[in-house]
Amino acid sequence: MGIISWIILGVIAGFIGSKIVNKTGQGMIMDIVLGIVGAIVGGLIFSAFGASGVTGLNIYSLIVAVVGAVVVLWAYHQFSGK
Repeated sequence: MGIISWIILGVIAGFIGSKIVNKTGQGMIMDIVLGIVGAIVGGLIFSAFGASGVTGLNIYSLIVAVVGAVVVLWAYHQFSGK
């Protein structure tokens, strides 16, 4: 899947991830940016391992994006102390 698709999914995943992590960080915009980063990283990792189903705008890609966003948001909040 292209980088633009992962960015679009990252926006959605960042919003969902911020609700899952439920921490007050730098605000919704920062959470969405971190969600985009998480979605891209998650997409690259899953694609590198040959995971099928993460090649388009579908539910599997959204799940991967949300998992990546939650991990990045959680790590950000842990390391920044917020």
